[in-house]
Amino acid sequence: MKSALVLLAAAASVSAHSTWQDLWVGSTDKADSCTRTVKDNNPITGVTSPDMFCGRSPKASSGVCEVAAGSALTVEMHAQPGARACKDPAIGGNHYGPVMVYMAKVADAKTATSGSFFKVAEDGYTGTTASWGTEILNANCGKRAFTVPKSIASGDYLVRAEAIALHAGAGQPQPYVSCFQVKVTGGGSATPAGVSFPGGYKTNDALFSKAIYDSGFKYVSPGPAVYSG
Repeated sequence: MKSALVLLAAAASVSAHSTWQDLWVGSTDKADSCTRTVKDNNPITGVTSPDMFCGRSPKASSGVCEVAAGSALTVEMHAQPGARACKDPAIGGNHYGPVMVYMAKVADAKTATSGSFFKVAEDGYTGTTASWGTEILNANCGKRAFTVPKSIASGDYLVRAEAIALHAGAGQPQPYVSCFQVKVTGGGSATPAGVSFPGGYKTNDALFSKAIYDSGFKYVSPGPAVYSG
C-alpha cells in the first residue's frame, strides 16, 4: 500500500509539470513547427543551470516562423505533449509564479547556442492568487500573447518563454523554459541590451529569497525590466 501511495504521489507531481509547446503568429497556429521541444515536462533544477538557455535538452528544429515587427506572437504551455485542451490547467498543482517572455537577436535561429535576451512580456503577482502569472496563463488556456516591438531590427531571433514555479519554498525556484525560432521582418534599428541565460538570475535574488506563503513575501520582478521600445 505504501508503494502504491508513493507512486500516486509521484504521478500527481509529474502531472502538475508542463512545457511550452506551441507558437501562434497573429491568429495563425504554428503549433510546434518552430519550437525547440524540450525532452520532458520536468522543471529545470535551478536558475543557474545551463538548461536556463532554452530548456531541458531541447531537440534541434529546422523551422523558423516569420513575424512582422509590431505584430502579435502567442506562446502556449500545456502539461503533456499535444494536450492543448482548455479543460486542463496549463500548469497545475498550485505551481504559482511569474510568466515571462524574452527575445534575443541571433545570427541563425536554428543553430544559436547563446544570446542577449531582452524581456518583452511579464505577468508577475499583484497580491491575489488569481493574479499570479501562472494563474493568468491557466485562465487563458495556456496562452500568453505579446507584441513584437516595432523598433527592433529585422532578422533571426529566439523567443524564450518562461514560467518560474515558486511553490517549493525559499531558494527553490523551478523554471520551465522553451525557445521558439522566429524571423522578424519590417523592423527598425534597435538592438536592445539584454542578459544571458544562465546568468540573468541568481539563486539569492529577492524573488527567490522568501517563500511565497510567508507573510513578508513581496513580489520583486526577476531579471531586467520589460523593454519599452
